[in-house]
Order: sequence, then structure tokens, then C-alpha cells
Amino acid sequence: MAIPISQRIPNNEEEFYRQMMEAWARTIRVAIPGIIQSFDPVEQTVTVQPAIRERIQDPNTLEHSWVNLPLLVDVPVVLPRAGGFSITFPIQKGDECLVVFGDMCMDAWWANGGVQNQMETRRHDLSDGFAIVGVTSQPRRLSGWSTDALQIRTDDGATYISVKPGEIDLVASTVKVNGTVIG
Repeated sequence: MAIPISQRIPNNEEEFYRQMMEAWARTIRVAIPGIIQSFDPVEQTVTVQPAIRERIQDPNTLEHSWVNLPLLVDVPVVLPRAGGFSITFPIQKGDECLVVFGDMCMDAWWANGGVQNQMETRRHDLSDGFAIVGVTSQPRRLSGWSTDALQIRTDDGATYISVKPGEIDLVASTVKVNGTVIG
């Protein structure tokens, strides 16, 4: 049954502005956790399923329902990288991430690098996200977190390199060294 328009119009100025701000806020995208569906190591992009459903309201009946946001495709991956060095990860389907949405259309920058003109006037759009890998929900949190060392480790903690002041600890079932070992 459709709700008469007279019942949908705010009855005072304060309510009008509250509804207007809520409607505006629903269209802004800032960040959302996601679950990686696939990884393209050549393009260094992922396809991500947003991990939070959105509640929508039918404008005619005012009934609410929960819907999945669409898959986000060709999302650039954010990794630690600077000064000619990079840390890469074997990104897998099912890994969690945080997708942060750009303030403006990133298409020209993504294709060409450098400083570019904005191609479209969209803002905070689902198509302008960057996936930060490593964000983790509580069921997937790491156990055995080192509080006194930098570690590069497997999730289960069985294999790791640990760096503390004056000490490097390497734990692995096999260690391969290609090159000259000095010392």
C-alpha cells in the first residue's frame, strides 16, 4: 500500500533539514570493509564484495530491506611502497580489506599517473575505491602478536622473521639463501 504524499512531507523546518541531511549522508561513500573475491597480480587490482549490507527504504511503501552493495571491480591495492622498495603479499580470495573511496574521480590519474584533470565530476563513488589489505575482523585476528619486535610472519605464527634492537630471529623449516653469505 502506497503512503500518501502528505504523510511523507516533513511537518516542520527542523524535520525537513534532518531528512535532507540523512538523504545526503546516504549518498556519501568514505570507507567500508570488504572481502576480496579475486586478485589480478598484473594490474595489481582486486574485486571486492563490500562486507556490510545497506538498508534501503522503498519510497512508496516505506518498508525497509537489506541489500548487498555491488561488487567493486578493478580496485587498486594499497601496499607499503616507497623509495624504490615494496612489500607485497600473496593476496587470496577471502582476504579482508578496507576500501577507501576517493574524493574525486581517479580514472585519469590511475591510467596516466602524475597530476591529472578530473575526468568526471563524481565524488565518493563506489568506482573510486582503493583496497587496503591487512584490515581484519575479530574472528580472523592474529594470535601471538609480538609487542616488542617487528615481524614478517605467517598468520599462524609458525614461520617468521623478527627484528628487535640488536637481534634478528629467523624461524622456518627451510631457509634458502641465494648469494654470498658474509659473516
